[in-house]
Amino acid sequence: MADQRSARATGSARPSKRTTSGKGPEHAARAACQTLEGLIGHSAEGVSAVRRSDDGWCVVVDVLEVPRIPDTTSLLASYEVQLDKAGDLQEYRRIRRYRRGAADE
Repeated sequence: MADQRSARATGSARPSKRTTSGKGPEHAARAACQTLEGLIGHSAEGVSAVRRSDDGWCVVVDVLEVPRIPDTTSLLASYEVQLDKAGDLQEYRRIRRYRRGAADE
């Protein structure tokens, strides 16, 4: 067990499967969040979906639109963000608005 921990800490375990170009789903998610925050002026809470499309990436970003007290009554929205293969914004649209404490229907 200690050997496994030390192998992970030193990175000598199996090699990572990440691409060297950095244009994978993690890059797409970060790019979508940063671009959307700059355009709409609201903070991204997280990413709920990332999928590859023919032209690049489709990312669903959850955004805090109206903070309230208590926090469970805050209004959030989900935005669908379309990025090209380079990670540049093609389009975005709000697809859902909901209370933080609300369950999916």
